[in-house]
Amino acid sequence: MKILEYLKLLRISHWVKNLFIFVPLLFSKNLFNLQMAADTLYAFFVFSLTASAVYVINDITDFRKDKEHPKKKNRPIASGKISVNSAFILFIILLAVVTVMAYKLPLLFQVAVASYFVINVAYSFGLKRIVILDLFCIAAGFILRVLAGAFVIDVYISRWLILTTIFISLFLAVMKRRSEIVNVENNSQTRKVLEDYSIEFIDQIAGVTAAGVIICYALYTVADRTIANFHTEKLVYTSLFVIFGIFRYMFLVYKKDFGENIIATLIKDYWSLANIFFYIVTVVLIIY
Repeated sequence: MKILEYLKLLRISHWVKNLFIFVPLLFSKNLFNLQMAADTLYAFFVFSLTASAVYVINDITDFRKDKEHPKKKNRPIASGKISVNSAFILFIILLAVVTVMAYKLPLLFQVAVASYFVINVAYSFGLKRIVILDLFCIAAGFILRVLAGAFVIDVYISRWLILTTIFISLFLAVMKRRSEIVNVENNSQTRKVLEDYSIEFIDQIAGVTAAGVIICYALYTVADRTIANFHTEKLVYTSLFVIFGIFRYMFLVYKKDFGENIIATLIKDYWSLANIFFYIVTVVLIIY
């Protein structure tokens, strides 16, 4: 059915990434504040529709190269199931809907969403071809999600959490690049920037970013402000879930050749899902 192809074009499954918007709600002790939760949920949909608009314009600009990719050739535009003109009309509709919805939210949130859109459009049209800068563009998207979540409910977000977000987003981006290098046979035709990366270089960045995630999160849990805010030192024990999650993801990429699709990798791995679930439950029990 045509409608299924349009839903596929929107990449709704990737909306999971936008759950980072809920991080400030969780760590500001407002998870059970119904008004703030409702505002964050509304913001989640605004950000998700913005992300879908970015995915559409990205598929429009890349459909010729996607045709040469073993997996991306099945995308709606690359496969010819949806025309470029139809996809562009959908893009305009999404922008209109997002503009109307975002109008009701705080100005700083609007700035965060607009910044996300501009950075990702620039990424689609050229920045993704610049080595290292392509990784930081991906990381910027996750950082803006967290900031947007803080802006919409007007709460403080720890700098350590922001640093953790920076490192985990860079880590996921570099793991994605590693999978692409390993799994794609003709890298020069599918993603130009891969020519500037090597397995050895990627592995070094992976080690640095993985360590950054663990160290920054651990420092957040033992920071004086964190202990004073939550009136407990027990949050440090949740570092075990973060360490396990990083090591498990590296195992999936290095030994199982997963990682090119972050969401698909996590959904297929029950250990990762269980780890995320127990991490959230433990954090909620400790904080609340």
